[in-house]
Amino acid sequence: MAENALQIHPALRALAIYLPQFHPVAENDAWWGKGFTEWTNVAKARPRFPGHYQPQLPADLGFYDLRLAETRAQQAELARQYGISGFCYYHYWFNGRRILERPFEEVLRSGQPDFPFCLCWANENWTRRWDGMEQEVLLKQEYSEQDDLDHLRALAPAFADPRYIRVDGKPVFIVYRSEHFPDIKQTTDTWRAEAQRLGIGELYLLRMESFQRGVNPHELGFDAAVEFQPDWGNLPLRQFGSFSRRALRKLRIRESPYVTDWVYDYGQMVRNMLVKPAPSYKMYPGVTPAWDNCARRKALATVITDSTPAKYEGWLSEVVQRFVPYSAEENFIFINAWNEWAEGNHLEPCQRWGHQYLEATARALAGNS
Repeated sequence: MAENALQIHPALRALAIYLPQFHPVAENDAWWGKGFTEWTNVAKARPRFPGHYQPQLPADLGFYDLRLAETRAQQAELARQYGISGFCYYHYWFNGRRILERPFEEVLRSGQPDFPFCLCWANENWTRRWDGMEQEVLLKQEYSEQDDLDHLRALAPAFADPRYIRVDGKPVFIVYRSEHFPDIKQTTDTWRAEAQRLGIGELYLLRMESFQRGVNPHELGFDAAVEFQPDWGNLPLRQFGSFSRRALRKLRIRESPYVTDWVYDYGQMVRNMLVKPAPSYKMYPGVTPAWDNCARRKALATVITDSTPAKYEGWLSEVVQRFVPYSAEENFIFINAWNEWAEGNHLEPCQRWGHQYLEATARALAGNS
């Protein structure tokens, strides 16, 4: 089935976003305690209401450590088996300081696994709330022309790798929060000029469309946009369990997760996505198998309930049917994510669903749904 996915839809490349957080680093040891990784939060999660799927625990790959080459090889093989064309690794850069870089650097240095990849700069502040906001900032992003030059130069070895994902020979590089830059057009111009000077050639630059929506990427110096999912601007009505807001106030229920967290229905979210107007500019579609960041937040979590492999498969199948590539190599569909376990969105097998989300992915990409 997974092999057919690659044969039936050779015109499409499904890229899964990949989190490199699953190994200890000195910064997390200092901020969160010795040995902290994403698994620390994942294992502590608990259900907050009847039917709430927590904790979400890994199956086949276990509580892995991304410093191990065997783990990285198993991930790539699993992704390939079910029709994923490549990983989009989150990349962390703070004015020359790299964080969580070891897994990708070892992939780059070793040449293994032999699996396509690109990079997405997750250019948010690091905070103690895991939300990219300004409270309790641990690492702050600073922008300058010199940093733009330094950054592009540091990326050059990755761009030169034959596994790097390209469009017509141009390495694909994604910026998560382009609205954070004081002058993003100056940055993209600087990157393009430096890439030419270094002999890299043209770049294919993408911006994630998430918090800032409806902006033509060409005006900012990008080639296209990527639809981040969940699309926070098009979520359905918030759920309140079996109570209305008025009843909750009347009953003085303050401990309900439907009050302290933001709970939405996955099926309704999918319906909202499928009626969303198409933009007038190039934007690659995105999907997500689920979302639940309770593992990271004791309160004010966002929980999208009642996701199933079948609902996800229906959404991805519709996206596959509708999406017309902009050219032979401008053919990406982004899946968020491969392994965001603490945000409850992962294709990797879990103890509840096993391989069912992967199988749904392969069927949808093959057009067999």
